[in-house]
Amino acid sequence: MTRADAPVATEKPAVTTTSDPRPALRAARYRSRAAAALWALPVPILIYLAWDRGVHGGWTLPLGIQMRYLPTPFEVLRRLADLAVGGIIDDSYSGTLWWHLYASTVRVVQGFALAALVAIPLGIIMGRSRLVYRMVEPTINLIRPIPVTAWAPLALLIIGFGDRSTIFLVFLAAVFPVLLNTIAGVRAVPSRLFEAAAMLGTRPVRTLYKVVLPASIPGIVAGLRIALGLSWVILVVGETVGIRVGLGALITQAREQSRTDLIVAVMIVIGLAGFLADRILVLLVRLFARRRPLLPAAT
Repeated sequence: MTRADAPVATEKPAVTTTSDPRPALRAARYRSRAAAALWALPVPILIYLAWDRGVHGGWTLPLGIQMRYLPTPFEVLRRLADLAVGGIIDDSYSGTLWWHLYASTVRVVQGFALAALVAIPLGIIMGRSRLVYRMVEPTINLIRPIPVTAWAPLALLIIGFGDRSTIFLVFLAAVFPVLLNTIAGVRAVPSRLFEAAAMLGTRPVRTLYKVVLPASIPGIVAGLRIALGLSWVILVVGETVGIRVGLGALITQAREQSRTDLIVAVMIVIGLAGFLADRILVLLVRLFARRRPLLPAAT
């Protein structure tokens, strides 16, 4: 039999799979989040146990911290539950948590938004213009080291008691982290992007929001997250004088009445509020950026 007479092998059709990979990716994402939550649990549990043992045992920590004056974790949890729903301790603070939390959140959002509106455009201009940077940078670095707590008495004198002085202090705490990170983000934009924009005939003004702003968003987001945390820190300072409603005001009233369980409970609420605010900011950035790599994978 010659080679021409040999039977020709027929090729088998390629097997194509049409399975959707999205359920597997979604399941992997849920498993990753569950693992992250499990890894985060041991430290709070250890702190809880050490706190409880320290109070009952009357431990004295470095710097003279005497734990016998602290409330027990159970007393703080009981106070937290009473603040949230009332009917447990039945005093003037029962069930008032949401009222105070809402007032403080509104002040933080206003001061933080004002800082972002001022710092982001100014940071972009300072990052791109060497002349503007030389003119503004010395003044900023002169004002920036002044503690926000030092501004509090002056704010009360020139603004007065009330919400506006607190919003002003939150603005001061938030504006510099956003500004400095925006400048750094703008300066980190690769020069080849500007060269490509120039080759395409993009005008300098359009380059600012077509090239510079999208490329510097990771630095801006990092500054916003730092500033948001500082806003909650300074909130307590702003609400300690002349304000009756707010988490800082609640701490001041608790201090005057020596209610340590209320002080610690409100501190925990401020920490949780700051944590949730950061998560909401990250979620908004992800919704805005969709699949662009603007955030680290671990967040």
